[in-house]
Amino acid sequence: MTESDTTPVLLIPGLACDPRMYAAQVAALGGRSVAVADHTRADDMATIAAGVLARAPARFALCGFSMGGYIALEIMATAPERVTRLALMDTQAGPESEEARAARRERMQLARAKGMRAAAESNLAQSIHPAHMADAALVQTIVDMAEAIGVEAFLRQAQAIIGRRDARPLLPRISVPTLVLVGDRDALTPPARAREMADAIAGASLVVVPESGHMTTLEQPQAVNAALLDFLG
Repeated sequence: MTESDTTPVLLIPGLACDPRMYAAQVAALGGRSVAVADHTRADDMATIAAGVLARAPARFALCGFSMGGYIALEIMATAPERVTRLALMDTQAGPESEEARAARRERMQLARAKGMRAAAESNLAQSIHPAHMADAALVQTIVDMAEAIGVEAFLRQAQAIIGRRDARPLLPRISVPTLVLVGDRDALTPPARAREMADAIAGASLVVVPESGHMTTLEQPQAVNAALLDFLG
């Protein structure tokens, strides 16, 4: 096996997501050492990233989905020497816009008032491809993950996202092989944002997953698996 075949892989989930969002990818990665990070313990990106690094292998291939991408970029800003490869999936490098912050705070208030099921269901239309809204198993997985994360951890995560740094100046300094992946109908972090990241990172590869919204790992697991396996060697 080559070094890329044996390097541990660290997966960081998205907001209100747990290891279930990566179930198909963990299975596809087979005999590799794969870990899914805990990103629930703090309400700012720097502290979350430090906690992830404290529990991570000495060096690893890093894959971050959505909020996990924000954490991955924080790791690249603080400990780039520990990362051998970087996959940024359905995420963006820019800071939270005022419009997005207002919408996020509304969802936080909904979670406080009515719980995580209501918060998750309110975001489904933006999270998945219109054709997948009728996929009861997919919808249930998204809602179940949100309820498992719980209101308090969700509020910490959302606050961290609101306060995250503008990572765009970091992108030209990323020197490891990088994959940028996005669903073709991702309404939360659209393909245009992915292209901006790929264009700013020297040698980055861009993969646009067809017939997928934001939740690519769950909506089109085979396409994501193929892209990751090719990228990770």
